[in-house]
Parts: sequence; structure tokens; C-alpha cells
Amino acid sequence: MRLPYPPLLLVTDRAQARRSLTEVVAAALAGGCRWVSLREKDLPEDEQVVLARMLISMARKYGARLMLHGEAALANMAGVDGVHLPSGSNAVTARALLGPGKLIGVSIHTVTEAGAIDPQAADYALAGPAFETPSKPGYGPEIGRRGLSEIARACCMPVLAIGGINTARVGEVMAAGCAGIAVMGGVMRAADPAQEVSALVATLKGYPRARNNA
Repeated sequence: MRLPYPPLLLVTDRAQARRSLTEVVAAALAGGCRWVSLREKDLPEDEQVVLARMLISMARKYGARLMLHGEAALANMAGVDGVHLPSGSNAVTARALLGPGKLIGVSIHTVTEAGAIDPQAADYALAGPAFETPSKPGYGPEIGRRGLSEIARACCMPVLAIGGINTARVGEVMAAGCAGIAVMGGVMRAADPAQEVSALVATLKGYPRARNNA
């Protein structure tokens, strides 16, 4: 399945947001984001579903896709456009539940994990932390440009990088062979999320690779 264009995935975290989550997402969409994943795993499932349904109506106004970080069954219940699975998850099972029309992504951290994903079941991999990030201090050693390059070569599907991504880092990520980027804290904490996203989108669009999977 083709990835949304531009290949910038906004992952939510209301704990870091300077405004309400709906305000941040609305601003990001206005700034050019066309791909959002709801990652609020600490909320009860019913509250995640309510929030997802609220955000998906906002996303539709921009032709954007909304995913859910977590379980495929919950994403199916919420009626979103796909699921993003934690590392080690079974993408084949998720695909069987969601069907061919939904996006499925998987988090990875190593070359071994990259090579283990079934390209018939998942649409993309999310590699992180690409660089040191204040969003998840101590989450793990940064992968770095060399590590991203090794992961991109080992993976049989598009790879997005997450962790410490800003406009200055986009070039490194794309040069490493990634298909796009994912951002969280930089947008959640931004005084002007629309401006932050707009700058990232403008930078991404300067790389032909960003269109390859769109």
C-alpha cells in the first residue's frame, strides 16, 4: 500500500502537548500533515476510541489518514485507517483482522527486527530512536545515520525514522535511505505546531525519495 504523502507521521502525546491534543492535531493538519497516529496508551480503551473518532473526523477534512498505536482489535473498533504495532508484534495477525485496505506499521530498533517483518503483512517500519530525543530520554541508544542506513537496507519495506527529528536532521535521514520521518515531541511541544509541521513538510518535499512510496 502507498504511504500518505508527505511521508510525515505525527505521533500524539497529550502529556507533552502545550495545548489540547485536538488543537495540536488541528494545527498540524493545517500545516500540511496528512498522517497522524493516536498514541495515548494510558487512556482506557473506550476513551481512546472516543478520541480516535473525534480526530478522524478532523483528518477527513484534509484527506489525511488516522492510525492508532496499539492493538489491531482496538484500531478496528475505532474505525481508523490502520494500526501501528509495537516491536515484536505479529503483523500477519493484524493484517488478517484489518484486511488489505488498512495501513499497518511496526516499530523496530535493530537490523534483526527489520529483517524479520513480513512485507506481505506490514506496510512500513518505524525505526527509533534515530537520534537522542527529550521525548523519551534513556529509551535506548540512538540508532544514528549509520544504523538507519543498515536498517533501511535490511528492511523489505519503507522505513520511517523517529526520535530527535527536526528540519536539520531530515537530510541525514533521507540520505540514510529512509522513506520519511515521524515526529512527536517537537510538534507536541511547539509554540506553533502548524509552523513546525510546515517547515518539516517543505524540507521533506525537497527529496525525491519522499515521493517514492506516495
